[in-house]
Amino acid sequence: MKFLFASDSFKGTLSSEEISVLLADAAKKQFPDCTYTGIPIADGGEGTVDAVIKVTKGSYRKLSVKGPLFEDVEASYGVIDGRSAIIEMAAASGLPMVPADKRNPLHTTTYGTGQLIKDALEQGFRNISVAIGGSATNDGGMGAMSALGVRFLDAEGKELTGVGADLIKVRDIDVSGLHPAVKEAVFTVMCDVNNPLTGPDGATHTFGPQKGAVGEILTSLEEGMKNYATVIKEKLGTDVDPMPGAGAAGGLGAALTVFLNATLKSGVETVLDLIAFDDLLKGVDLVVTGEGRIDWQSAFGKVPSGIGHRCQKAGVPAVAIVGGMGKGASEIYSHGIESILPTINGAMDIDEALANARELYENAAERLFRMIKVGMTMGKRL
Repeated sequence: MKFLFASDSFKGTLSSEEISVLLADAAKKQFPDCTYTGIPIADGGEGTVDAVIKVTKGSYRKLSVKGPLFEDVEASYGVIDGRSAIIEMAAASGLPMVPADKRNPLHTTTYGTGQLIKDALEQGFRNISVAIGGSATNDGGMGAMSALGVRFLDAEGKELTGVGADLIKVRDIDVSGLHPAVKEAVFTVMCDVNNPLTGPDGATHTFGPQKGAVGEILTSLEEGMKNYATVIKEKLGTDVDPMPGAGAAGGLGAALTVFLNATLKSGVETVLDLIAFDDLLKGVDLVVTGEGRIDWQSAFGKVPSGIGHRCQKAGVPAVAIVGGMGKGASEIYSHGIESILPTINGAMDIDEALANARELYENAAERLFRMIKVGMTMGKRL
């Protein structure tokens, strides 16, 4: 019996690695001769680089860059097989890097993310993946592109710094200084949202409030983003506004697509490709995945659906252990997950569940492998 454990973390309680250990202990109790592999999995959000580097046995490259408020920060990105790089924009431009009382996307920038990309190019990497979740920014990606040599100019021809407040000031775009290595590289953007650049479902109105954009700030940023989209269309001939995913990370999705010719791809699918997940499935009898809460959204770009699709294609059964089940959770069954087992085993509030997450998971894992053993016994009697 060979198992593969590939669960997302239960945020705030159990890491992917801890879950793999709990599953291994439970499996060994029921199947002492079993073999197993445990791998951390992420969907393109926080922890993506760490998960990929651990599985691929890659390394990190650290450097000093500018943070969301142009402060000096140390950030890192992952290096895979010495040929590919994986970058989390949150490492340089993430929301947790900005104190709550200073969160105002008129003043934040993606410049540091651009510095990470530039360094990767100058280190010779030509296959670059960028995870764009968790941003503190709404600058349309101007900051990142500025770091790569693009010049955004105001009505007087002066170069703008690349913050949200500059969106309304853009009148011209000079791409002549774009880093030459961009043409030699293939960029993949880990993005699981389809929001356009502007409008009610766009970057500003959808994601701006969580970054500190309210009232007049929200209005100003939206007007600026519309201006930015207009200038891109006039100067570069690309109508980026309705492009699915353009509004991701405060418009960084648009910039990466327009200026770097990047391809937007599901975060979990990108991660699974980077770690060669399909190869890990060879000879496996069962895959156990999961996440903290499974509901209708889990079928769209979350870890269980990504794992389920790969397992379904390979003919390997997969089940999910989850913290809780919400509306539409059963939709995951059409995405390759055969069964869902919640860790909650009685009436309890969320605080009690979180406080006892480890014990609850241990219990659920034991129930899972006991049930598998029963099924095998039944199979022998048929």
